[in-house]
Amino acid sequence: MSREEILAAIPHRPPFLLIDRVVERSANRIRCSKTFDEGDYFFAGHYPEFPIVPGVLLCEAAMQAGAVLLAGEVDAEGKIPVATRIGDVRFKRMVRPGETIEIDVELTERMAGAFFLKAKVAVGAAVAARLEFACTLAPLPAENSDR
Repeated sequence: MSREEILAAIPHRPPFLLIDRVVERSANRIRCSKTFDEGDYFFAGHYPEFPIVPGVLLCEAAMQAGAVLLAGEVDAEGKIPVATRIGDVRFKRMVRPGETIEIDVELTERMAGAFFLKAKVAVGAAVAARLEFACTLAPLPAENSDR
């Protein structure tokens, strides 16, 4: 999936787009990657003497990957994915400038407009974070519905 297709699938834009590419995708799973550059805006203030990617951004990257997965599998016309819950978050390893994360997300359940997913964020074989989250598709305001 190209960057243009990612941009068409979700509303996120640089500098807050946290997916560089989709590595593989099926009906219920997606694998994406993101390489963090030492010039990324958050490194200047997040432990500037020992910069690390904020854990909340690892979670956000997973939720963006989940949004791309849902965009391909459900009728999302005129709607945007929004997080409704996040839980069981575990941070296992720091992610540093120059490292590439692989984001694996699985859709585990659908229930009346709610989508439940689980994610693993890793650098190579080392798990950086695990989390579970839920989202729904919210209607876009009329002036934005032609996205």
